[in-house]
Amino acid sequence: MAKRKVAVRVPRQAQDHGGENDWSYELESLAPIADIVEVRANTRAEFIEGVRDADAIMTSWGMRIDEEIIGALQQCVVIGVGSVGVDMVDVAAATSAGIVVTNVPDVFIEEVADHTMMLLLDTARMTPAMARLAAAGRWSEGRQVLARRPRLLGQTLGLYGFGNVARCTARRAKAFGLHLIAHDPYVSELEITEAGVEPVGFGELLARSDFVSIHTPHNSETEQIFDAAALGRMKPTAILINTARGSIVDEQALIKALHEGTIAGAGLDVLAQEPPEADNPLLTMPNVVVTPHVASATTRMRPETRRRVGREVALVLRGRWPLSCVNPSVLPRANLERWQPYPMNRGPNR
Repeated sequence: MAKRKVAVRVPRQAQDHGGENDWSYELESLAPIADIVEVRANTRAEFIEGVRDADAIMTSWGMRIDEEIIGALQQCVVIGVGSVGVDMVDVAAATSAGIVVTNVPDVFIEEVADHTMMLLLDTARMTPAMARLAAAGRWSEGRQVLARRPRLLGQTLGLYGFGNVARCTARRAKAFGLHLIAHDPYVSELEITEAGVEPVGFGELLARSDFVSIHTPHNSETEQIFDAAALGRMKPTAILINTARGSIVDEQALIKALHEGTIAGAGLDVLAQEPPEADNPLLTMPNVVVTPHVASATTRMRPETRRRVGREVALVLRGRWPLSCVNPSVLPRANLERWQPYPMNRGPNR
């Protein structure tokens, strides 16, 4: 039987830098049933032509697989996304077309939770400012600044979203003596309280938190939900932490809030535009820590992500339910075998 075709977009200029890519991680699962075909495409038209007859597509960043591209697919059954977030795929269009969309929601959860706590601690203890004072020989000034800051023990961390990363962050935060509250309309209060976290409404989360940490996917519900009004409901001493997606925050409203003292600071691994413009004020504000979307990055991240994408796509091509489906309503229509108890995925970036 002929092998199935799994398409991966590669920018056309990549041909000038070493030719074919190494797909060994993905092929650990795919090799017996499928070939990976590199689609050399810089334009949408080139990409559509290359994937029209594909049985599957694997993607992470780059060209968005939108309604037009999905509409041109003649036999695609699965789109495997090599990240937690699935912003790069029109999931609604894929669902309408009966195409399964998978992601990798649990490969680098611990790393992102570590990074969340790093940003929290750096902003709480003003690490960048202290480093600058030390480098400038202003040794005695650091203690004077931090003497006006409250200790971490007993402060409240509010988790916006209570998926995988938030739960791992909560475990770490407890060790620092933080009180934990969370808002997630898609998680039951019982489930939140069982984790030793207090469930609250969105308004209460904003009003009570000394730190607000964002752990939701970016979608129509969360688009710029942290706008001027939401930031205005936070404590003037509060700090906003974001390791999810930059577009969940109204960036201009955040800059204004930080300038005017509406909130005290921010720790950001994600921005609305990546990479940002060089003159983005967030990059140089003394009360902000920005890292370049690296929360998940370790030596383990890429190999395990690629293996997981290959496994997910292989499962669907073999006629089985994947482990992590972000549009599970499509599964009963996809003529797939439910081969084990299915862990319902709560959505990307959770």
